[in-house]
Amino acid sequence: PGNHDESIRQFIDLDFGGILVRDELIHVTKNGKRMLVLHGDRFDGVIACAKWLAYVGDNLYTMILRFNQILNTLRARAGLPYWSLSQYLKLKVKNAVNYISSFEEALAGEARKKGLDGVICGHIHKPEIRDIDGILYCNDGDWVESLSALVEDQDGELRLVTWDEIMQLHQSTQLQEA
Repeated sequence: PGNHDESIRQFIDLDFGGILVRDELIHVTKNGKRMLVLHGDRFDGVIACAKWLAYVGDNLYTMILRFNQILNTLRARAGLPYWSLSQYLKLKVKNAVNYISSFEEALAGEARKKGLDGVICGHIHKPEIRDIDGILYCNDGDWVESLSALVEDQDGELRLVTWDEIMQLHQSTQLQEA
C-alpha cells in the first residue's frame, strides 16, 4: 500500500484468499535478479516528516487529476493525444527534479543496503528504468498520469510499457487476424 492507501495498511501481512498484502517483498526475476518491490512513499521526506503537507498535496493532486480528465476528454474530442498536466507540472519545477533524483537514489541505496540487484517502486509516478551505481532502479510510473506499467518478459528482462503501445499492438494483432 502507498500514501493513497492508508486504510489498507491495517491489512499488511493478511492473506485474502491467496492474495497477501505486503509492505515490501523480494521478487526474483526469471534471469535471477533479486529486486526489492515496494511503493516507495516511506522514502518521501514530505510524507514521512510533514503529514499535513502531504494531506494538502494529496488533495491538490486529486484536483489536478480531475482537471486532467476533463482536459483530456476535450483533447480526445479534438483528435489530440493524451497529455498529463500533473506530469508536466512535476517535470517543469526545478525542486521536483531534485526531489525525484533524491528519491531514486534513496531507493537504490535501500536495495544496495539489503544486498539486492535492484528496486521496483512507484510513488512519484515517473516511469523509469536506469542504473544507479550498479543498482537497477525501476519505477512503473502509474496508470493514471503516464498510463504506464512495468512488465517482465519471458527472459526475465524488465521493461516499461504504455497504454499507447498496448493499443498499437492490439490493433496490429487485429489487422493480422483479419
